[in-house]
Amino acid sequence: MPPSLPPRFKRFAPDLVGALLAVVIVLSARTSLADHYHVPTGSMEPSVEVGDRVVVNKLAYGLRLPIVGEVAAFASPQGGDVVVLESPEDGVTLLKRVVATPGQTVAVRRGRLWIEDDLVPVHGARGRWTEDLGGEAHALRLEHGGGPDLGPVTLGADDYLVLGDNRGNSKDGRSFGFVGRQTIKGEVLGVYWSGGSPTWRGL
Repeated sequence: MPPSLPPRFKRFAPDLVGALLAVVIVLSARTSLADHYHVPTGSMEPSVEVGDRVVVNKLAYGLRLPIVGEVAAFASPQGGDVVVLESPEDGVTLLKRVVATPGQTVAVRRGRLWIEDDLVPVHGARGRWTEDLGGEAHALRLEHGGGPDLGPVTLGADDYLVLGDNRGNSKDGRSFGFVGRQTIKGEVLGVYWSGGSPTWRGL
């Protein structure tokens, strides 16, 4: 016959079980539903500034569970989406914009994009640029020559090219290569904290 539990443990056991269950739920929610990130670099300026905090929808592309990984796919990342992903070099979480998707032929010249031999439109002057990508316009920086060139190259069946909006100051797919869908953790919905104050700036 197994020994009985001490009275003190019996008294606190329900609270302990409840606390452990709460931890499991929180960890599962952060893995599967939504999360927030602090932005440490300027690679996505001016869209996202250093020190900004962003909200990430982890259900945008599929359902992930702790340890198991993705168990259901809902959609695929599209050109123009701002995403968080694991760096293929060291596993560090990165914030980048998807600029090309599986099967597309892409080239980058002085920070400008060519998709299927078509130059992606950029508007503006005097350093205030916007790029029309995925049916939406987003801010763009092209200082320092726009960073390294790439391609033209055709993406494979599970390849995505991600770049920073600050093209001349971003370590991105031009250096570490294409990323697979499994490395993309979710879509960034917007900035909720910037410059030391609460705000909302959709991406």
